[in-house]
Amino acid sequence: MSETSMSGTGGVILTVTPNPSLDRTYEVPALDRGEVVRATGERMDPGGKGVNVSCAVAAAGRRTVAVLPLGGAPGALVAELLDAQGIEVAPVPVAGATRSNIALAEPDGVLTKINAPGPELTAAEQELLLDTVREQSRGADWIACCGSLPRGLAPSWYAEVVAQAHAGGARIALDTSGRALLEALRERPDVVKPNAEELAEAVGRPLATVGDAVKAAEELRAMGARAVLASLGADGQLLVEDTGTWFASARVDVVRSNVGAGDSSLAGFLVAGGRGPGALVSAVAHGAAAVRLPGSVMPTPDDLDPAAVTVTAEIPTDRELREPVP
Repeated sequence: MSETSMSGTGGVILTVTPNPSLDRTYEVPALDRGEVVRATGERMDPGGKGVNVSCAVAAAGRRTVAVLPLGGAPGALVAELLDAQGIEVAPVPVAGATRSNIALAEPDGVLTKINAPGPELTAAEQELLLDTVREQSRGADWIACCGSLPRGLAPSWYAEVVAQAHAGGARIALDTSGRALLEALRERPDVVKPNAEELAEAVGRPLATVGDAVKAAEELRAMGARAVLASLGADGQLLVEDTGTWFASARVDVVRSNVGAGDSSLAGFLVAGGRGPGALVSAVAHGAAAVRLPGSVMPTPDDLDPAAVTVTAEIPTDRELREPVP
């Protein structure tokens, strides 16, 4: 697949991150509880699933605007770091300080994350956030709503954003979980992107095989999702939409950090058009490239190897997942 078809064409991709963060990633030789652990490397990045999507979209050469509530010194640093990457920020000022998260990455790819809860948004801040999304979404090709909701926002908030996006003529991608996902399904988001655990949680049963994941994705479509892009970890990714079902995977020999890999996949899917097997190949290529990079660094076109991605409409339904969800 050519670089042109991987990057796609189109307008701005707007991202919405209701609970952003300042992410500090430390590479450690081993994680020993109760001991002094000396890091061998460290990074500081703007964090949050939608922020990561914007970073990956920008790395692919597409225009993106990040909508996010920001407060305190951590919030100012998040805006500064995004600006340094050439990413447009539509900040929503909030009184509480933006959360700071810590990730500890071991050489074998195991990642330990400590995520702070984040500030609680007031009623006025919630309304300003929704108004900012509405204002910034004019002319957007895609709106990607990603991550957990901060304290103060009702589980139905994403459903409001989906309805608002469709009323304005934009397509919407949703990457969240739990009740926020289930409530948003009634507004028929154009694509939802659960991982295996989120998919199992949504349908209320375990996933042991690729076939189990396909059935769960079909159930989400029956509940309202127009398409489901499901990440199955090391096994690959599924795309279930009205035109068909595809399974794709890529071999990754060394995993350096899986922070943001799913977000990179979603970005790859959207920049390639957000539909069909070509977009799925782009998603898997972006995700595979992201896990080879430190921290939450997003891949550039030079990091991608779409030729290493295999995609098929012949789904291996009996294949057992290497990481089954009980």
